[in-house]
Amino acid sequence: MEYKRYGKEIVVRLDKSDKIAESLLALAEEENVALAAVSGIGATDDFEVGVFDLTAGDYDRYRYKGNHEINALVGNLTQKDGKPYLHLHITATGASGMVVGGHLFEGTVSLTAEIFVEVVEGSVDRKRDVALGINRITF
Repeated sequence: MEYKRYGKEIVVRLDKSDKIAESLLALAEEENVALAAVSGIGATDDFEVGVFDLTAGDYDRYRYKGNHEINALVGNLTQKDGKPYLHLHITATGASGMVVGGHLFEGTVSLTAEIFVEVVEGSVDRKRDVALGINRITF
């Protein structure tokens, strides 16, 4: 991972074999980012996504391997228990032209990824909502 900060914007380049979520969490630690919007594009050949099952209260997970273009990587960085917390969604197109996506657990960059992190002044915490089964933003 390489990045450069321009005021409130951080431009990130991930390279082959870099982990997307792991890299962004490390960036948040290094740059003391407590709150930010995240967006990006790139390529991945191994990623795991989930779709939240409202009945089970947990994610149905799907793993995809093989060449995929990242059409959209969007989400946010907040805090949970004083640590960076990443919430990302991804859509990606595979060799067959099929688009897949969901909540990104982790993905490995196959070529490059170009990600913009827009830092927002302040911080937002997350707390577990037991009834919903998710970590909700709290103000």
